[in-house]
Amino acid sequence: MPAPAQANPHRRALLRDDVYQSLRNAIVDGTFVPGEKLVDTELERWLGVSRTPIREAVLRLARSGLVIAKPGRSTVVAPLDSRATLQAQAVAAAMHELAVREAVPHLSAADLDRMRAANRDFATALQRDDADAALAADDAFHAVAVDVAGNPFIRDALEAVTPLLRRIERLRFSSVAARGSIAQHDAVIEHCAEGDVDAAAALVRGNWTTLADLVLAHLDED
Repeated sequence: MPAPAQANPHRRALLRDDVYQSLRNAIVDGTFVPGEKLVDTELERWLGVSRTPIREAVLRLARSGLVIAKPGRSTVVAPLDSRATLQAQAVAAAMHELAVREAVPHLSAADLDRMRAANRDFATALQRDDADAALAADDAFHAVAVDVAGNPFIRDALEAVTPLLRRIERLRFSSVAARGSIAQHDAVIEHCAEGDVDAAAALVRGNWTTLADLVLAHLDED
């Protein structure tokens, strides 16, 4: 479909990250579908920014595997690449496991409360069949360990692979099966509160590994 006709003007001081996130989210939520051509002039009108931040965002999206960019020719939304998504999932699982291992000894009561609040929001979003809110709440849950770990290499690795996982995550959070993650999150919190590093880390890795099953199921359908 063409870029939405309704203008969505951004502030002059808009950071390039905001343009990137707007385009990334439009790809993840299906506003732009695989194979669709992205036209600079339409994106400029929709986002209310000049061509420069759009082109910079497109380059980032290409590095993330969400678009296929041919400079001077065209930019199209990339199809779901099952092999690349499985590779990204493996990295994400390993990084989130490492984040938990580094964070657990330093988690405060306030940190645990943040995890509990995020999981409550996650459960509410799933009950309302709101995949976007579920994604945001799941991000908030896992972000606690990443923040407390404070390891910039974990952040960089997740920044590189997370965009490619968004479409498959959204599929997961649109299904009834996603509700099993609520109990998994609760168990992670319990083990974190007990200081059981190995158990908490294993559960987090398992939680992220479930994405691989969904990717393989998508591959079988194709």
